[in-house]
Amino acid sequence: MAITKTHRRLRIRRGIRNKISGTTERPRLSVFRSNRAVYAQIIDDSKGHTLASVSSYEIGVKKNAKMEDSKNVGKKIAEKAVAAGVKSIVFDRGGYSYHGQIKSLAEGAREGGLEF
Repeated sequence: MAITKTHRRLRIRRGIRNKISGTTERPRLSVFRSNRAVYAQIIDDSKGHTLASVSSYEIGVKKNAKMEDSKNVGKKIAEKAVAAGVKSIVFDRGGYSYHGQIKSLAEGAREGGLEF
């Protein structure tokens, strides 16, 4: 069976998750990108809790999310994280390359006050 883009991304994602994990002091910022939206979650893996989550739908994007929308998602997740008492995180790009929307979301989170 041929390796598809989805299988390749999932294999890369498993490798990333073997190396990083969110703790109570530094939770994990997990990113998922679909064809229409961008989602971000701050997760404490030691307890198995999601501390904050944001999607591009929450910031008012009805159609396909663009780069500036991803940056706004990053800023919004940073606001929610700071409100939950989180300053420092571990970034989990979810198997996607650190480019485009993923990079824009990370920059927005940094501008919002998160350190990683």
